[in-house]
Amino acid sequence: MQTKIKFYKDRVAVNFLAKDKKNGADVFNAIDGYTAIGVLSKQFDTVEEGIEYVKDYMKDVSVVSVGLGAGDPAQFQKAALIAAATDPGHVNQVFTGAAYAAGALKAMKAENTAVNVLMSPTGIVGKVKISTGELSSKEEPAIVDVDTAMAMVLDMRAQGIKYFPMGGLKSKDELKAVAEACARHGVPMMEPSGGVDLSNFKEITKICLDAGVEKVMPHIYGAVIDKESGNTKIEDVKTVYQMVKELLD
Repeated sequence: MQTKIKFYKDRVAVNFLAKDKKNGADVFNAIDGYTAIGVLSKQFDTVEEGIEYVKDYMKDVSVVSVGLGAGDPAQFQKAALIAAATDPGHVNQVFTGAAYAAGALKAMKAENTAVNVLMSPTGIVGKVKISTGELSSKEEPAIVDVDTAMAMVLDMRAQGIKYFPMGGLKSKDELKAVAEACARHGVPMMEPSGGVDLSNFKEITKICLDAGVEKVMPHIYGAVIDKESGNTKIEDVKTVYQMVKELLD
């Protein structure tokens, strides 16, 4: 997997949001660069606006995760095109948009950006929901075997599994099965997301590491954002970083 993301001990990075470029740079530095800072496509009216913003952002934060915005599937094309023009390191995609994003990156020679694929818990261990696209999410859920889903991810030339919304540890048995399948099929990266906070970050990350996943990048958002300022709290970032070290040192 070619990506600008730097992983601690080559195993773990953390995906954070940031209020603005300064907050993003502070977060990036607090975790020694073992992160991808989320920039959400939903905030931009046009692809061009997003490209300009991300290019400027990357002057201070060298690894950006171009996101959708609360998993909004309608943003899949915008996110893909912003990433293709900026080669930010990471782009989030709905299941049905991953191949589009991979093709756009290839066409623009953006060779250092990993594509993740959104699949969701179903309440059944070993089964995942893949109908996470702009139109498919409005239809009857497509629930498939996790091994089939992993093979499809590789078919689409994507590199990561964004497992969302997990509800923290509510889906931990399902997470374990997904992480094991991820490792079994050689999908390089697992990205648990949804309800990840300071109380469960370590356990969620450990489940993925113990399953044998090559690289893990949990997404921890609202739990570390100051409600008044909107900034991601640097002390919390440092706490997360310490947990990463405890898991791997």
